[in-house]
Amino acid sequence: MQRSSAILFLLSLLFVVSSCDSNQVFDAYKTVPGAWNNQDVVQFNFTVPDTTNTYNLFVNIRNNSEYKYSNLFVIVDLEFPHGKTLTDTLEYKMAKPNGEFLGEGFSSIKENKLWYKEGFILNESGNYTVNIQQAMRENGKVNGVINLDGITDVGFRIEKPSTH
Repeated sequence: MQRSSAILFLLSLLFVVSSCDSNQVFDAYKTVPGAWNNQDVVQFNFTVPDTTNTYNLFVNIRNNSEYKYSNLFVIVDLEFPHGKTLTDTLEYKMAKPNGEFLGEGFSSIKENKLWYKEGFILNESGNYTVNIQQAMRENGKVNGVINLDGITDVGFRIEKPSTH
């Protein structure tokens, strides 16, 4: 009897955890092997279920203690199915002034859910592509950081806006 109770408990827990994320439309990560080279583009492909709804779009970043900057610059290209491309250069704050990393997580890995677009309509049916590339530069230097240490994973997420 104890075994069936344990299985029932685990199934209930799984249901609760999965139902908490009912706003998720797309959520994927890609691991950055070693350092994130400034020529390496992290790419995600997706389709949206409804081209009339608004969505919130996020860039998700996981970093570890090897990340030595307080901010992060990325270039994000959003390619629509019929050829239009939106390009944005974005800056995200990654650490407090005292050097403590922002983000969620109890281990040395911190996960940051960073706003990309809010209330955005993906109004074309078909396959979309998002390309994310790091664009870091050190203060006072013209050339960018070629290999960015400390970024372990790059992700992209689409959510339905919360209704509450």
